[in-house]
Amino acid sequence: MLPSPTQPEIAFAGRSNVGKSTLLNRLAQRRALARTSKTPGCTRGVVLFELRLRDGTKLHIADLPGYGFADRSKGERAAWGKHLEEYVARRASLRAVIVLIDVRRGPQPDDIQLLDWLRFIHRDPIVVLTKIDKLSRNEASAAVASAQRDLGVPVLGLSGETGAGRETLLQRIRAMVAPVEAQPGTVEGGLPPEVVDDLTATGSPGTAPAH
Repeated sequence: MLPSPTQPEIAFAGRSNVGKSTLLNRLAQRRALARTSKTPGCTRGVVLFELRLRDGTKLHIADLPGYGFADRSKGERAAWGKHLEEYVARRASLRAVIVLIDVRRGPQPDDIQLLDWLRFIHRDPIVVLTKIDKLSRNEASAAVASAQRDLGVPVLGLSGETGAGRETLLQRIRAMVAPVEAQPGTVEGGLPPEVVDDLTATGSPGTAPAH
């Protein structure tokens, strides 16, 4: 079961092997916050990490299961999909969904479908092109500009390996959660954070299995 929503949440979604775990570890400056694996589909539920920015802002990061893999049963994938739809559509504390796309492959049909659905349910999507270190700076910049033009949503580029683009994403996250943090009566809770550099992670306050 997921804990009661006590902090604003930002969800990260993407196809399997898009580099989500590596990106989350880089974002939080922790080597093993999110488990990395060469086997697609290792994350099978919503995993929450409590984070604190240097300015004191607290939030939860929701690590969503990867999609687009073929080595899981159709019934299992359907169960995960139903669970994730309920979380994304109904979670009151969710402020935005960050959709990760491999910069070398560009948006795939599953990505387009997710973005269309997020807009339909009035969730704010942000696209992050991962693995930009695999391209030259000019190629990465062109890919970001092209994706933003084609998708019609904000697009950022980031490398989980080198950290390029990390500060830009942190600034965007601050902007998404700051109005909520500023509201009077906001409930604070969760695990006691351990300060590590600019963004810190305390671990997983709870997970919600998909089956």
